[in-house]
Amino acid sequence: MADNIDDISIHYEEEGQVLKKQLDKVVLTRGSWTTIVFKYADLDRKTGEFASPKASIQRYRKQNGVYIQKSKFNISGGKQARQLSEILTTWFPPEEEK
Repeated sequence: MADNIDDISIHYEEEGQVLKKQLDKVVLTRGSWTTIVFKYADLDRKTGEFASPKASIQRYRKQNGVYIQKSKFNISGGKQARQLSEILTTWFPPEEEK
């Protein structure tokens, strides 16, 4: 939990070892409900190397002064990210923006 949107991170460690490395972060919306997209990589414990990047879209709600994660959707890799991008671009073409 964090009390500031800018402090929210997907970075995760256990016993000093990084298991989830945050590569990038974009805040899509701010306020009592916030949406953040993270780019991250998980550690492959067998090889000790980080796997190919993934993405996670996460929603947080501010309650009692702190942001609490309410939902998330993980994108498993580049192929799924491109498929999602193509679908959204078809549904919401840029020329329709006002």
